[in-house]
Amino acid sequence: MYHSYGGKRMEPIKLLIVEDQELIRSSLHIVLDIEEDLAVVAVAADGQQAVELAREKRPDLVLMDIHMPVMNGIEATRTIKREFPEIKIIVLTTFQEMDFVVEALQAGAEGYLLKAIDTKDLVSGIRVVMQGGTLITQEIAKALFADHIHRSKGAAQDEDKYKLSKREAEILQYLADGLSNELIAEKLFLSMGTIKNYISSLYTKLDVANRTEAVRKAKKEDLI
Repeated sequence: MYHSYGGKRMEPIKLLIVEDQELIRSSLHIVLDIEEDLAVVAVAADGQQAVELAREKRPDLVLMDIHMPVMNGIEATRTIKREFPEIKIIVLTTFQEMDFVVEALQAGAEGYLLKAIDTKDLVSGIRVVMQGGTLITQEIAKALFADHIHRSKGAAQDEDKYKLSKREAEILQYLADGLSNELIAEKLFLSMGTIKNYISSLYTKLDVANRTEAVRKAKKEDLI
């Protein structure tokens, strides 16, 4: 079935529901599938299943729980957004889990909704996000901004500590993103030899032996 937004005919929004509690998972499946413009294409009980189903089903939007076995919702969000940045993610949370919301948003989620929300508001929230909106309260936005400022200052201080140049810091971020030397060279319009020299300098300054150690240390020291 097709639905329209602003006169445009569109396919139903494909949803992936990720929730470790079967009762909640089933309830969400039922109430959301009733909507003509929504279609639940898969459900998952943990973060690892969510990642696998995202790869297989390519949903438009994921409703993501936070605390789950195998892989939590924050890590699953980070993985899905890294592989499929076009997939929208709304975190489902409780008042007791609000401390994790900022981390989930930093991982790439477009917003969050409380599990106790009314069905109509849930559906409305899904539509808002699919139209390019976000679901973030002013308090959470302030927390995100404050954390960003704190991290930026900390990263700048640590870069200075290791005496990384702007180019080295940029390449370090690309290494953390999993890009190959060839892709980094292509993005920066530099030769492979130049990139290798930068990476060698990075390893020396960070006192590491390889890419894995460099990324691990960069994360630990908040360089990325």
